[in-house]
Amino acid sequence: MKLPELKIGNLKPELPIIQGGMAIRISMAELAAAVADEGGIGVIAGTVLGVQELKNEIKKAKEKTNGIIGVNIMFAAKNFKNLLHASVEAGVDVIISGAGFSRDMFSVGKESNTPVVPIVSSLKLARISEKLGAAAIVVEGGNAGGHLGTDEHSFDLIKKIVGKVNIPIIGAGDAVTPTDMEKMFEMGVDGIQMGTRFLASKEAAISEKFKELCVKASSSDVMKIMSSVGLKANAIKTEFANLIKEDKAPPPANCTDCLKHCKKNFCIRDALVAAKAGDMKNGVFFTGEGIGRIDEILSTQEIFQEIKDHFNI
Repeated sequence: MKLPELKIGNLKPELPIIQGGMAIRISMAELAAAVADEGGIGVIAGTVLGVQELKNEIKKAKEKTNGIIGVNIMFAAKNFKNLLHASVEAGVDVIISGAGFSRDMFSVGKESNTPVVPIVSSLKLARISEKLGAAAIVVEGGNAGGHLGTDEHSFDLIKKIVGKVNIPIIGAGDAVTPTDMEKMFEMGVDGIQMGTRFLASKEAAISEKFKELCVKASSSDVMKIMSSVGLKANAIKTEFANLIKEDKAPPPANCTDCLKHCKKNFCIRDALVAAKAGDMKNGVFFTGEGIGRIDEILSTQEIFQEIKDHFNI
């Protein structure tokens, strides 16, 4: 099949693929630049980064590639507005945001002429996003990795939204292999956001233990937990994930109030930092339900080559 042309504002990536913004400090300059170099949209996960750290990562990515670099910032982050402004000041090409819904980002986008792409989980939010000036929307289902806005499968959710808005629709959730992507494109989306596949890439800023866990895990190894943010999330079954499920996870040792709203029953930030380092005891390893279809760690270039081969590009 012929791939659709994705247009987000004035941005036209060579391929209609956006790399998911995976926090904490997983989707950084190296991965984002590698994706952008291959013709997709590379995304830096800005959540919990300091203002200057985010600016530095955007600058670093921009120096590595002439491609499109975006940023993904969770609305739940307490310094959300500051990170938005920092991204614009650093010259980011597109702003993506989920884990809540922000009207502020549309004002920032309009003032700076930066396209804004909300992550939505309902037709209602899709329509509101269009009215507020979204350049596109990411429609993400409950089978995606990380924090989730719905339990509904991405394919079912996409069916409800395609044809109901007049801005580009980017599907997200369970698009791990080129075959998955083809099925999603056949549903009428304009682009696809992929996180889980890039989690097990050579450029992802996580430990080899985490990457090996992604390769070994089956889809049945993925469980839903309730994050301290107040949203459900998909994670690989581990000792700490089970403690969260049983409401026995230890409370934060040193809370920094990094989130607008947090139950403070445990620290999701610390758990994600531990996972990044490969700490099997204290880590929460976010991933999508399609992790079982990944059987090897590949470079970003190899991932894109598989896609190009499948679609005869």
